[in-house]
Amino acid sequence: MSPRYLGPQAGAPLHIASRFLKRSAVAGLLASLAALPARADWTLLNLPRGVSDLSREIYGMHMIMLWNCTIIAVLTFGAMIVAMTRFRKSKGAVADRKMLHNARLEAAWTIIPVLILVGMAIPSVDKLIRIEDTSGSELTIKATGHQWYWQYEYLGTGVSFYSHLARDSNFARQKQSGIDPSTVDHYLLNVDKPLVIPTGTKIRLLLTANDVIHAWWVPDFGMKRDAIPGFINEMWIRVDPDKPGTYRGQCAELCGADHGFMPIVVIAKPRAEFEAWLEAQQAAATQLAAAE
Repeated sequence: MSPRYLGPQAGAPLHIASRFLKRSAVAGLLASLAALPARADWTLLNLPRGVSDLSREIYGMHMIMLWNCTIIAVLTFGAMIVAMTRFRKSKGAVADRKMLHNARLEAAWTIIPVLILVGMAIPSVDKLIRIEDTSGSELTIKATGHQWYWQYEYLGTGVSFYSHLARDSNFARQKQSGIDPSTVDHYLLNVDKPLVIPTGTKIRLLLTANDVIHAWWVPDFGMKRDAIPGFINEMWIRVDPDKPGTYRGQCAELCGADHGFMPIVVIAKPRAEFEAWLEAQQAAATQLAAAE
């Protein structure tokens, strides 16, 4: 039986070690590609465009920065590879002590990055100012984080409720449930009572917490904000009038043992449908108060 080859041994020629490393790298790359799902959702590798003007502006800014970083990385690593391959010396070579200097080149690689940073900073500041501007909102909702659920209050309307992980997901997640999670609708991403908002309306969201730090995050809105005990954070959302639908998110701050079971579900309805829903909730709240 022939001995198994385990790789280059100490003292092996350099070209043998180099060949082994190249083959190992190729094998690792092929194994990684083979492990990818046959139908991977490549849209999950990037920010979503979202369903509001602001979320699309944030996406556009992100893409500009991503391409800038990509170009810089290609140029930087390209220069490194050229330097390592073209100017490398064999073992035992005497180092060249002559220093190369090019004032124009040094000025260029100082000025160009500064211009790039300034060019990215100006639109970024504009977006940050817009993100913080909650003026002109038509509806204010207070969201309070608890371990491990959310409480929503529609200020000035008398409507409030708690939003927990949906019962079917809660049962399926139990260790001895015997339930296949793939059979559960939106497993771990569904709630018993979703937040309902009107489309085409600027909504101010006040965020706080009752126990530990939480974070309210719905990717399609392009916004995420911490909910901190004793503090009030605010943000705003405005779903496009032509984008009614269900949007899902999660608590994005590690908040304890059941952090992963604290989803957020928002249903955006046309204004007329939302008004009808709100009136029904107010009537139910009035009946409940009378019964008590």
